[in-house]
Amino acid sequence: MKKIIFFDTETTGNEPIKDFVCQLAYKTTDATFCELYKPLIPIPPEASAITHITNKMVADKKAFKESDNYGAIKLLFEDPNSVVVAHNAKFDLAIIGKEGIVPANFICTLRVARALDKDNVIPQYKLQYLRYYLDIEIEAEAHDALGDVLVLEKLYERLLAKMIKEDGLTEEKAVEKMIDISSRPSLMNIFNFGKHNGKTLAEVAGIDRGYLEWMLAQKELNPDNEEDWIYTLKHYLGKLV
Repeated sequence: MKKIIFFDTETTGNEPIKDFVCQLAYKTTDATFCELYKPLIPIPPEASAITHITNKMVADKKAFKESDNYGAIKLLFEDPNSVVVAHNAKFDLAIIGKEGIVPANFICTLRVARALDKDNVIPQYKLQYLRYYLDIEIEAEAHDALGDVLVLEKLYERLLAKMIKEDGLTEEKAVEKMIDISSRPSLMNIFNFGKHNGKTLAEVAGIDRGYLEWMLAQKELNPDNEEDWIYTLKHYLGKLV
């Protein structure tokens, strides 16, 4: 059985190309880790307003790649027998990828949650929304790397149990299926915003194709963290190669 590693990062912003780690936390069956780092750019007030991590808090810290624990984290995350688990993993993987860490295996609980919601009953899939929507009871501070990791662990356990029960899989096979689901873009099914709020993508494709064309163009202008939407829109517009 592979080693499961729940992890999260807090960063200077939400654009992997220009933003950097200022906090990283992870949890395994035998260890819990959380540390602050001094990013390569100043932490803007907008980021501090969300994470409550300030430039003063990291002033005497090392940059992530220069830290004493970087090597151990890289070794752990890149071990072929490890599976890192993150929510909206594409973002966190891009952030640590800039630092030279490329995990061998990963699970994205956002994509797994969306895949298991076959009847499209969950309005949104943000981690803290799922925490309260699924009534996950845990003492954990939101927008803190370790707090998010604790919620992530409980969400993963809920998703794993659901997959084992519904698909009749062993835990090992369920983990393999989660890895497979996470390895490709999700197909969105329903709008939960905008003028077509509540309508399915298939329905909108039939009545307002122009809106999907416009939305795709907007997403492609700034494609960071938009892989799922771009894939979905191309699917319903018949543009997938």
